[in-house]
Amino acid sequence: MVGYTGGKRDHATRLRRIEGQVRGLQRMVEDDKYCSDILTQASAATSALKSFSLSLLEEHLAHCVAEATLKGGPEADAQVKEASDAIARLVRS
Repeated sequence: MVGYTGGKRDHATRLRRIEGQVRGLQRMVEDDKYCSDILTQASAATSALKSFSLSLLEEHLAHCVAEATLKGGPEADAQVKEASDAIARLVRS
């Protein structure tokens, strides 16, 4: 079982909302909307996606990484490394 299983429905809802925001951006470009308005909406979509990512990361740390560290050994080291890499990718984006 993955860490986000309990919140899967909520995650799917958030992703559909983000998808709607991106489609709205496409429509804005197709309709030649003002650049600043498009950038405002792009910023909102970016923030929503980052928020989703942080929520998923939190669940990953609380479930997958915590479980692996309780077991110890190489699996724990691998999970911590994987989480660190994911955090680094989020920070860079």
